[in-house]
Amino acid sequence: MNIEVPTLVLGAVAAAFAVFSIALAAFIGPKRYNRAKLEPYECGIEPTPHAVGGGPGNAGGQRFPVKYYLTAMLFIIFDIEIVFLYPWAVHFDSLGVFGLVAMALFIFNVSVAYAYEWSRGGLSWD
Repeated sequence: MNIEVPTLVLGAVAAAFAVFSIALAAFIGPKRYNRAKLEPYECGIEPTPHAVGGGPGNAGGQRFPVKYYLTAMLFIIFDIEIVFLYPWAVHFDSLGVFGLVAMALFIFNVSVAYAYEWSRGGLSWD
């Protein structure tokens, strides 16, 4: 058996699941707007049932506040740091003093970035 066959089978199963999920949601999902769908999103922009007209480069008709994107980027940055903590935690015993010092420097670096964002008001939702 070829070595790529399991990867291709997994890709085919994932694609079939995605297509099946979208088709099933379109088939059994609600077809009309209700009060919950017309509530403001977390970014504070009022939704409309139909897109507001816009020209090239203005697909939705309204612009999102920059604060929304900054908050999303901060979430990604501080969430990714957890990915670096898992391997360290798994191999903590075998890394010795070098691993401890490296992780201490990493956590210090992230803590400085966190304190800077906190002092600049980047974590307060207005």
